[in-house]
This record gives sequence, C-alpha cells and structure tokens, in this order.
Amino acid sequence: MDLKALQFSFFNAEIAWRYLPDILQGMWMTIQLGVAVAATGLALGLLLAIVRALRVTPINFFIVCFADILRALPPLVVIMVLFFAFPYIQMPMSAFTATWLSLSLVLAAFSEEIFWAGILSVPKGQAEAARSTGLSWLQSMAFVVMPQAFRLTVAPLTNRVIAITKSTALGSVVGLSEVLNNAQSASSNAGNATPLTLAAIACLIIFVPVVLLGRWTETRFKWTH
Repeated sequence: MDLKALQFSFFNAEIAWRYLPDILQGMWMTIQLGVAVAATGLALGLLLAIVRALRVTPINFFIVCFADILRALPPLVVIMVLFFAFPYIQMPMSAFTATWLSLSLVLAAFSEEIFWAGILSVPKGQAEAARSTGLSWLQSMAFVVMPQAFRLTVAPLTNRVIAITKSTALGSVVGLSEVLNNAQSASSNAGNATPLTLAAIACLIIFVPVVLLGRWTETRFKWTH
C-alpha cells in the first residue's frame, strides 16, 4: 500500500489550502439551498394537505395528480425541465431558482402525502367533538387535528427532508456553484482528488447534524400507545 501516493492524491495540504475558499463558498450555497428547499417544500405540502382536507373533488383531483407526478419524476428531470425548457416560454430561471423550485416541489409532493396520511389517522370523532364545542373547521384543524397528525408525521418527514436536501448536489448539472460542483471543478483544475475529499468532509459537516436532529425528533415525538 503506497500511503504516500494516497496522501498526495486525496489529502494534499497545499492543494486543500488553495481550494478551501471555493469549497467553503460551495458549502454555504448548499446550506442556503437546503434550508430554502426544506422550508418551502414543507410549507407547501402542509398547505396542500389542509386544502385536501376540505374534500372539494376538483381541487383534490389536482392535488393528487400533482403529488403522484412529482413523486414519480426524478428530481434531476424536474431541474433540467425548469432550467432548460422554461426559457422557451419566456420564463428563464437561474441555476439556484431552478434547483430550489424543483426540489421544493418534489418535497411538497412527498410531504403532502405524509401530512394527509397523518390527518387521516386522526379519528373523525376528534374533529366532530371540536366542532361541537363551537370551533370553526379551521380552528379544529389547527388546534385538534394537526397537533395529533404532526406527531405521527415527524419521523417520515424528517427522513424525506434529509433525502431531498442531499439532492442539492443535483444543482451541479445546471451549473450551480454548490459544494460538489466547486469540488469537481477544483479537482479538475488541480489534477488531484483532494478537493473532493474536502467536499466529502463539508457534506458530513452539513448533513450529520441534520441526521442527528432527525434521530432526536423521531425519539422525542415517538408515538406511544
């Protein structure tokens, strides 16, 4: 085993120091994108699930179609359609916008189904009892149904958010300067894999806390009978 060659190719201190600013810049972009996707996707998914609970057939048909199509399409395909096709209809998007919107829509589709399953799991009698006390439909959803539904959806939502936020690397396909794209460019310029090692470390720094937070929330909100 040639440890010296391994060190030179993957842990080269001189190259690491030279390209560290690029990796940090990409890391910051990845963090911003991940937070934006999680916030938008979860909010839209929750909104769609609540609207679906109104049980208006035409609207529900649209929501179900939206969820099924976006869950079936690979996120990469959605990103490429928004980035490359929308300029033809006079709606050009930046790499950040196309990646953010694509991943947000995909996350919304999954989270809508998860929230909807949580709503259905709450016995109808709970909402009926709330309405009988004088609460409006919206109040019964906000104060009675959704708190119980949230408790059941924390674990699957956490796992889905982690999976989608890791997909921010797909933005490199449309030239987004996230951590993986910057690392690949730096590695090509340097003729050395050390920037990719830095990218791997950056991803661990970003996503290990998210995974640990997910594990904590699963334990904290675990459903007990």
